[in-house]
Amino acid sequence: MTHSDLLDRYAQLIVRSGVNIKPGQELVMTAPVDAIPLVRLITEHAYKAGASLVTTLYGDDSATLARFKHAPDASFDKATGWLFDGMANAFKAGAARLAIIGDDPSLLAGQDTDKVARANRARSKAYRPALELITSFSVNWSLAAAATPAWARSVFPDKKPEAALDALWQAIFSCSRADTPDPVAAWAEHSRNLRQRTDFLNARRYSALKYKGPGTDFTLGLVDGHVWKGGGSLAQNGVTCNPNIPTEEVFTMPHKDRVDGTVSATKPLSYQGTFIDGIRVRFEKGRIVEAHADKGGDVFANMIGTDEGAARLGEVALVPHSSPIAKSGIVFNNTLFDENAASHIAVGQSYSDTVANGTSLGKEALAKAGANQSLIHVDWMIGSAALDIDGVHADGTAEPLMRKGEWAA
Repeated sequence: MTHSDLLDRYAQLIVRSGVNIKPGQELVMTAPVDAIPLVRLITEHAYKAGASLVTTLYGDDSATLARFKHAPDASFDKATGWLFDGMANAFKAGAARLAIIGDDPSLLAGQDTDKVARANRARSKAYRPALELITSFSVNWSLAAAATPAWARSVFPDKKPEAALDALWQAIFSCSRADTPDPVAAWAEHSRNLRQRTDFLNARRYSALKYKGPGTDFTLGLVDGHVWKGGGSLAQNGVTCNPNIPTEEVFTMPHKDRVDGTVSATKPLSYQGTFIDGIRVRFEKGRIVEAHADKGGDVFANMIGTDEGAARLGEVALVPHSSPIAKSGIVFNNTLFDENAASHIAVGQSYSDTVANGTSLGKEALAKAGANQSLIHVDWMIGSAALDIDGVHADGTAEPLMRKGEWAA
């Protein structure tokens, strides 16, 4: 099968199984300029599926870099609030959301970390109204990837540029099941398998998870009434979507005040154009009280200092070490893929649909239940073939849940 054939099938998969656009629905898409060939195919298939209007907003790494090199200092406290307000209004009116990612993972590595932090904070504040609609699953949404030259270079630095780009596309197609005979059917089966795992976890009603591995020894309390999710999710508008293409995780809501112990990352984190590696933190009563990173420590400190909730957890996810993405042996330098190669946690905003009746609760009720609130939501990987996890019941009894990175139950 040619690259063009696979790209077309991938676009169909994103439209039909990812965002799952419905007749008469608008689609708001964001993408890097290098993703134009994929975006055009997605647009075509979205209209074929009945989309009433497809609007794409493009990002350009070169333009972003120009800002950091030449813009006045005051620029870094500004963000396009008018644009994000417009996106929030579109979601309130029923538009679906699709983000195509593929930015250079180290675009801002050489830039002033204070400017990076200020720009990220300003953007996070401006984006909050739209983010809340996404995290509450008000509408169907999805996140997928496009291979770009800069991203490919970071993943395959020893390959020539053309070969690196081709290798990254092949990895995306494989991890996304776009290279199977019927990708849509493959995704339906995959979602059913993930649902079996979430059904098991929801039946166990653990009150906490206890982690033990190299550099990791901590207990993570779960909110009462937590709900494990994975694969396809039903949005409040009645549309089932797959928020992440690809995905191998099952996830739920940790209690923002019930996390204690030390955690070490097992993969680097690419965050807003910078690399953070060697993350080690210590939690007390849910909050990070000590933090270190071998690389990008200033950026990590600024990230978890965004607001009060940025130093607390909003998500916990379990992924077996034998997931297809882990088996590929590729470190993608991209959270969408790397988080599906390893169990992970996320600092910042909780997803309200991971607690019973969460989408109908207000902010105060969610906070009282233990949900975290923040301007950010950032996943980082802590799983490995050496990680053990126990499920802890309310009476304190524990049972093996994962051993050496694999399901034990």
